[in-house]
Order: sequence, then structure tokens, then C-alpha cells
Amino acid sequence: QVHLVESGGGLVEAGGSLRLSCAASGSIASIDDMAWYRQPPGKQRELVASISSGGKTNYADSVKGRFTISRNNALRTTDLQMNTLEPEDTAVYYCKTDLKITLRSAYERVWGQGTQVIVSS
Repeated sequence: QVHLVESGGGLVEAGGSLRLSCAASGSIASIDDMAWYRQPPGKQRELVASISSGGKTNYADSVKGRFTISRNNALRTTDLQMNTLEPEDTAVYYCKTDLKITLRSAYERVWGQGTQVIVSS
């Protein structure tokens, strides 16, 4: 069974930084895109940043210039470096990936359990 485990959330003051990490474990043949989503209190889940297997990145306008997504294909991890945090960044952050369990299987989407980020003003 495949799992995604996030870490690195917490409480930080506005202007501060946090680094989130996500590690995939289990029997995995191939990982396609990896991404971070967030769900602010009372709002819908939204895409924060994504990175393809080749390293192409995409960011939500609200985090461009402040957040950086990276990945290590050998370790099956993705990180989200968050700088100049704002109270509006307060949310539960989720890691998501599309992966294959075997080379012949279809891609399936896997989500992590989420990690809380709270930015105080």
C-alpha cells in the first residue's frame, strides 16, 4: 500500500518561513506530478504548487515569489519552502501525487493526511 506522509507544519509569525516535506512510501513503479494543495478554514482546497517528473513547476499567483517547490526523484520526496508567510497562508497543507504501482498499471492519485500551518499576525 502506498502512503504519502507530510511533515513540517506548525505555528509561525507573519514574515517567517516554514519548510514542508512529503515522502512517498510503498511499492511504487513510477511517480508523475507531485503537488501541494491547501485548504484554508471554511474554504475549498486549492492548488499551491506542482512539479512534474522533469522538474517543471507551477505556482498559484498568491504564492509566486514566496514559495518554492522541489522534488527528489530518487528519494520520492517533495518539499515546499514557504517564505514571507502571511496570515492568509493559514491552512491545512496536503501533498498529492499521481503514481503507478506497476509499470503496466494506470496512474492513481494519492493524498497525504495533511499538515497544519498557522501564520499569526
